[in-house]
Amino acid sequence: MDILFLIKYGEISLKGENKKIFLNQLRKNIKARLRGMQTTLTIKPGRFYLTAPAEHEAEVRDVLSNTFGIIGFSKALQVKKTIESIEEAALILAEDLLKKGRGNLFKIDVRRTDKSFPMDSYGIACRLGDILCEKFPQLTVNLKNADWRINVEVRDTTYLYADTEIGRGGLPVHCAGKGLLLLSGGIDSPVAGYLMAKRGLFIEAIYFHTPPFTSGDVKEKLKTLTMSLSQYIPYINLLVVPFTKAQLLIKEKAKKDEVTLLSRAAMMSISHAVAEKRKAACLITGESLSQVASQTVESIRFTGSYTTFPVFRPLIGMDKNEIIRIAEQIGTYKTSILPYPDCCTLFAPRYPLIKPDFGKMKKSFDALQLPPLLEEAIENIEDIQLWKEES
Repeated sequence: MDILFLIKYGEISLKGENKKIFLNQLRKNIKARLRGMQTTLTIKPGRFYLTAPAEHEAEVRDVLSNTFGIIGFSKALQVKKTIESIEEAALILAEDLLKKGRGNLFKIDVRRTDKSFPMDSYGIACRLGDILCEKFPQLTVNLKNADWRINVEVRDTTYLYADTEIGRGGLPVHCAGKGLLLLSGGIDSPVAGYLMAKRGLFIEAIYFHTPPFTSGDVKEKLKTLTMSLSQYIPYINLLVVPFTKAQLLIKEKAKKDEVTLLSRAAMMSISHAVAEKRKAACLITGESLSQVASQTVESIRFTGSYTTFPVFRPLIGMDKNEIIRIAEQIGTYKTSILPYPDCCTLFAPRYPLIKPDFGKMKKSFDALQLPPLLEEAIENIEDIQLWKEES
């Protein structure tokens, strides 16, 4: 037996002549998350309609609640466009809600886009209110403080539904280009990737691995974080950069207080080259202004100078508590706090520079003569396609 979900989109409805592009991308994203399942997804004015096997209801709800572009969805009944059929479906929904103990105050909301239907919206609402109160005497209509409501949409056919589950909103992933996320093992960068994906950006993640100083546990942690992001970003890859040689050279030759900034500059340089190679148009970091020494204005200016791509920093004005709240909501927080330090932590000096001189730091970076090691690291990147492993 199949079930039907009515899906609402928000910001997409404001788009002009290219609206169809956004709708088609949203359809692709939903189908991608439901791959392998027998579903039908139809686009109609103002709504999507998804039919799926009843045994997969929980999985479908999970997909719809985590797909950007959807503001809400409801399990719905589809009936003939007759008042008798509408009444019968309303009674079914009301009985189910009462069995769940949802209260006795209710309202009926009617949306009649098919103006040829003989009754207007107000007339339908009144008729259903009378029928429900007659069948269930304990019920009372309350338009302002209802315990529950039944929604009726009279379109090409008629749809009735009660509860609407809230979606993630935003825009469909893939409709705003491609970016490269510098993913560490911390709390911030997964949140930054999530927020940019919510604006329609497709993302690949890049991680800088320094074995044997960073263990295989760290790599597994990054794979888990990437899998968590795949709930929202279908087909996200994890690119693992072998960064040990470059990191050791920096540690050996650089001034101690410059190590972190020079390492981050090297990472930005590699990320720029990888973004070019993989046709990304921007970089994304989890930097938050003044959170740590490498995230002061002066430090960000220096490290950001090693790419000509725009660098999106969606967390730049957030405090740590705000970032943690989002990390908890999207399911990355518990993984991020696992005690497996990454290279930024392991090689951090005790007293790092806070306000580096831009010109001096440029000279320090050039003196390291890193390009051959950076090129070698780029050539040996491991491309982990976790979505293939999952499927």
